[in-house]
Amino acid sequence: MTSDMGLLGELSPEQLGRLGDLDRTRADVFARLDELYALDKLDVPEHSWPAPMLADTVVAALGPDLGDAQWRALGVWAQLRMSVSRDHDHRPDPALLALRVAEREPAWTGDEIELLWRAAAEPLRHRYSYQSSLVIPWAATQKLSPGEQRRHLPWMRRIQEIMTGARWHSRSSLKHDLDIFLAGHAENDPVMVTTCLTGGGDGFAVLMAAEYGSRLGDPRMTPLMRHWMTATSARPSPAWLKQAAALLTPEAAVLVREVLDRVPAHREVTTRHRNGDHEWTTTTYLHERTATPLRGMVWTCELIDEPWVVPLLGEVALAAGIGIGGSGPNSRCEMLVNAALLVLAGRGGLEVVAPLARMQTKVRKKSILARVARTLDEVAAQAGLGREQLLDRTVPAFGLGPDGVREEKAGDHVIRLALDEAGTPLLTFLTPAGRSARSAPKAVRESHGGLLADFRNTLKEIRKTLPAERFRVERALAEDRLWRWSEVEEFFLDHPVTGVHGRRLIWQILQGPAGTPVRTAGGWELTDPAGRRIQPRADTPMLLWHPIRETVEEVRGRRDHLLETGLRQPFKQAFREVYLLTPAEERSGTLSNRFAGHRLRYGQAKALLSERGWTGLSLGHWDGAGGSGQGEAVKDVPGWQARWDMHLPWDSWETDRHGDSASFCLSGPIRFRRTGEESPQEEFHGPAPLTEVPPLVLSEAMRDADLAVGVSSVGLDPQGQGDYWHSYNFGDLTETAEIRRDALTRLLPRLRIADRAELTDRFLRVRGDLRTYRIHLGSGNILMEPNDAYLCIVPGVTPDQVFLPFEEEGGMLSVIVSKALLLAGDAAITDPSIARQIRA
Repeated sequence: MTSDMGLLGELSPEQLGRLGDLDRTRADVFARLDELYALDKLDVPEHSWPAPMLADTVVAALGPDLGDAQWRALGVWAQLRMSVSRDHDHRPDPALLALRVAEREPAWTGDEIELLWRAAAEPLRHRYSYQSSLVIPWAATQKLSPGEQRRHLPWMRRIQEIMTGARWHSRSSLKHDLDIFLAGHAENDPVMVTTCLTGGGDGFAVLMAAEYGSRLGDPRMTPLMRHWMTATSARPSPAWLKQAAALLTPEAAVLVREVLDRVPAHREVTTRHRNGDHEWTTTTYLHERTATPLRGMVWTCELIDEPWVVPLLGEVALAAGIGIGGSGPNSRCEMLVNAALLVLAGRGGLEVVAPLARMQTKVRKKSILARVARTLDEVAAQAGLGREQLLDRTVPAFGLGPDGVREEKAGDHVIRLALDEAGTPLLTFLTPAGRSARSAPKAVRESHGGLLADFRNTLKEIRKTLPAERFRVERALAEDRLWRWSEVEEFFLDHPVTGVHGRRLIWQILQGPAGTPVRTAGGWELTDPAGRRIQPRADTPMLLWHPIRETVEEVRGRRDHLLETGLRQPFKQAFREVYLLTPAEERSGTLSNRFAGHRLRYGQAKALLSERGWTGLSLGHWDGAGGSGQGEAVKDVPGWQARWDMHLPWDSWETDRHGDSASFCLSGPIRFRRTGEESPQEEFHGPAPLTEVPPLVLSEAMRDADLAVGVSSVGLDPQGQGDYWHSYNFGDLTETAEIRRDALTRLLPRLRIADRAELTDRFLRVRGDLRTYRIHLGSGNILMEPNDAYLCIVPGVTPDQVFLPFEEEGGMLSVIVSKALLLAGDAAITDPSIARQIRA
């Protein structure tokens, strides 16, 4: 039976065929509902009542005593109505009618339920909510026996597949219920069981199903997998852990390790969407559906007493704790990192310190850092130490001897892992003839694979630890931390890993002389630039030498000494920038505009500041009103807090119209506040006068700001233009650029182009065979004499034979030296893009 009017007139021939001939009851209900679907047929003024009342009005209009057959007809009409296009949004919503039918629970036939499921698959074309369109068939199917339910599985799986691929449906509670239901009907397909349980809504869920699905979905493993799916609270209850212990098997413990071992390498995926003229992006790391069983696995590690547990949970916590893209103030998956920290805190002991210390150098979310600090404090208190003292004592040696070498026999070969004095870890292989090779010989690979894997894993761990320790030691310099000389010897000079950094630094007796470490037969001494030896007593208070406390002559002597001895420091210490309070800052009172007004690449500036301990910066276009256009980066040091204002430029909305994130930001003033118990009310009193800020605190904060500007300013764009670009590229030098100039003063006489180069106030002037060039010491950009034509050269790298006295941040000194070496021989340049500019 068909009709040209109402719902039947809008159904496709295929839908009409599935519906079949209408009996009198269904035909009457359909006809009456078609009449009521037009608002003017109801005795209620349009737009004058809430939608649920409208549904009740429609039901009441059908008659006071609806029978079961009429309720089923009403449900079929509502289901089909949702499957066709909605031309008039002001009409009664059939989804609300469907809800009323589902609440009534009529006695559906098998054919009717199949019709409902088939119709439920249609609304995708019209972006109808599956939460609404599945309400009747889902409720009806729950009442069937398992055997009767199997008839409808193909359509349910089809809808599951559609919802998995739909961003707006994949996380719904109904999708979760549907997945769990289908998992119970896939006993003979372990991969399908795993797919259903994890939801398949992100890359890691797909990986779990593809690579571990046959094991996770195995009937012997499924009870534990289902138990992991219940890890929905902040911490496991005793009952949860007891149940996990009862289900845990040795094979399951192996699987936990394998799956969690894939988490550190997992990366977020950014997807671009478009709806008409509007474009936006979504970034997905782990859906909650995926993170939940992973959290269950992490909790289960509390029951596993194996040496791999702590380092693996440390890696999981670090991977989940860092921000999207590897930096930023947020975390990729806080529920997972919190689970890992909970288990690590529960285990306690010195073994958890190393992974937690690494998190302190990488993670920037304040809530996570606070949990890490609390855990370290608890472990330190158990050991009777302070937090930093604990970190000193727990840096792993990785089996390296005092000379930084580990060697083991592998048959006739020797595997050798060594740290050179520059801190570079190298894995080499000694042949029976005594020759050294960088690649593993075949005999080692085939007969000693386990030992080789152990060495390679150790090499990987050392490469992670070295930068973390470098950061920690530099932070100690910036905070004026004190040690006893015996502690310096044990933890920073004799240690095979941290010693790589400590042996290249200048150490100072508190309010006394300073020098670089020299090994003697009886231990360590310090030597100053004049060659005088200093032998501190074991209990002598020591700190790292900082130029802010020294005279100009003393600093000059230290810098010359580094060049003479060829000592390359792990970070700028002798050549460290010093930022003293300026007269303008003294007059301004509480704010410094020294680094205000710079246009910065927002993502780059944010990442760099995050690496150096600044948090809280969040700018972007989160909504039509403009999102977060104002913000500040915050850095806490003992007793003080630095706050650097940032805001979006007026044209940023147009620049960033294709995404939520900001591309550029403008820097504002820097202020300081007191913190700590000494000034609990300081937050209410506002910023402190700059004259009261300790010189070291001020200098180090300004150094971070200078570095951020020097690396992320749009003034570095080779193709830039405008007043700001020209001022930044060829204007006055900042403190960082002045340090660069000072270093070049000492380096130039040692270069092969010394007779072709000279330093002016702002430039390194290089005479080539074709032209003379001026390289700006701040930006590295080049002007060609005699007409100051701009020369664009993509930065290169400094040849290995050029010694630099410190490991650079940003690498600009290397860029300037490499450009100078290139341009001194300009006649030999073959790059057509450079040669064309020079000869123009």
